[in-house]
Amino acid sequence: MLTRRKLLDLVGKGLVMAGPAGALVTGAGVARASSLAEEHADPEKPKQSSSTAAAVENYSRRPPRFNDGRDWFFQKRFGLFTHWGIYSVGGWYEQHMNAKEMTRAEYMPFMRKFNPVKFDPDAWLDLAEQTGMEYVTFTTKHIDGFCMWNTRETSYNIMNTPYGKDTLKMLADACHRRNFPLCLYHSIMDEHNPIYPTAGRPYELPAPAPGDEPDEEKYLAFVKRQVQELCTNYGEIHGFWWDAKVLERKDPSFNALIRSLQPKAVINDRGFDSGDYSTPERDWDNSVNTELYFSKPVEACQSVGYQSWGYRVDEDYYTGAHLIGSIQKVLAKGGNYLLNVGPKPDGTICLEATTILQQIGKWYKAVKESLVDVEPASMMTDNRDVLLTQRGDTLYVHLFKEQEISSVYLHPIATLPRRATLLNTGEGVECDVLTLPRLAQDKVNRCLRLKNLPVSGGAGLVVKLEFEHLLARESGRGDAGFFVDRNHPACLTAGAPRPATSGKACRGTLSPHTTSSPRS
Repeated sequence: MLTRRKLLDLVGKGLVMAGPAGALVTGAGVARASSLAEEHADPEKPKQSSSTAAAVENYSRRPPRFNDGRDWFFQKRFGLFTHWGIYSVGGWYEQHMNAKEMTRAEYMPFMRKFNPVKFDPDAWLDLAEQTGMEYVTFTTKHIDGFCMWNTRETSYNIMNTPYGKDTLKMLADACHRRNFPLCLYHSIMDEHNPIYPTAGRPYELPAPAPGDEPDEEKYLAFVKRQVQELCTNYGEIHGFWWDAKVLERKDPSFNALIRSLQPKAVINDRGFDSGDYSTPERDWDNSVNTELYFSKPVEACQSVGYQSWGYRVDEDYYTGAHLIGSIQKVLAKGGNYLLNVGPKPDGTICLEATTILQQIGKWYKAVKESLVDVEPASMMTDNRDVLLTQRGDTLYVHLFKEQEISSVYLHPIATLPRRATLLNTGEGVECDVLTLPRLAQDKVNRCLRLKNLPVSGGAGLVVKLEFEHLLARESGRGDAGFFVDRNHPACLTAGAPRPATSGKACRGTLSPHTTSSPRS
């Protein structure tokens, strides 16, 4: 019989993926579970009935849920990241002190000049909502050790600047008033604290400064007290984003403390244990490109600025098209996306970053239905220049990078949808099913083609394909539905009829008689 072990082996080989109960999605589309069960049956055991074999467990293509208050993370998947601190005064880099090899005394004037008189947390949240973002992650402390809240643990904090107001409290109040989830970034590394165990590791000072008294145990107790403040004094917190942990130390008590105080908080993997989710950064983690879907919770992070996460006067900004493609890729694979801006020292977000976010927001509003409440479905095609997501009998085709031609081939899918729409504009998309020269040597030599797409704009196009029956249903007829080409071995196994060699073209809304390609 098709055991769980055998099923997982098929999934690992890319031959099978889970669909609704009663259907298995193969690398080419859909084959009935009963047929695949027969193909991989143990010859020593009697065959099961098709109804028994069809009751295969539904292995979701989405990351597993936490099944508690942290599950907000799977509903709100696009967030605003902010890197903001006294380093913005320098207008160069969030790691200004470290990169310029400044002493604490040389860096101290940044604190005396920091006066964000134009800081308006509602303006930040307005922009986030216009962009389609649904949560915010705020830097409470970066590696320079400066604290953006009213902490009692050090005088090196926002209350001792000319501004003298608790910026975190202002943002937290706005978030709670607007029901906008707030997450907190917190650097474990601290270049300012004299008890931090400096040893010349990445991000650290080359050596302890004169008068320092490095003590790892005392410093970690200091960190824990600050975590207690952050998780106690600012209302409900939805996430904790550790960073810059260069200490070789594992200690689950830190995350346990956060969970005890803030049960809805998701915690990343950069702290003292593995946390709840991974954090691929910028374009550096190749798993974001190679995996068809994320089997574990993921939150990719990227900044609008190429050089810096903090405010930079002469920044080189990513193009909107590059960021849109990056966002689309991660969300289509089931991950979350955290996009960063570096606010200016006066508390405002610069025009360049604002314009980029507005461009993204216009795109996201048009295509959001293809990225929210869907499942990754890219294994339904062998075209790796696009990604697919699925909701019921609807497929969404994501052109997440620049295309070579204006057509998209969805081999081995070989059935016409009843409707094909470009979500970006609402216009119909021309499509057909035909035999193609480049597939002449392939056993399945015909497929669905989407034609004349406006690909010159780069990434971000999404085509919505509405099928009559996208996945096989338990019909009792012994066929595989009509989603994929009947010449594909998986469908022939199921005894499905073979189609004719010609296809019927369609544009936009299709009449009922054009829901599938003609059959012999």
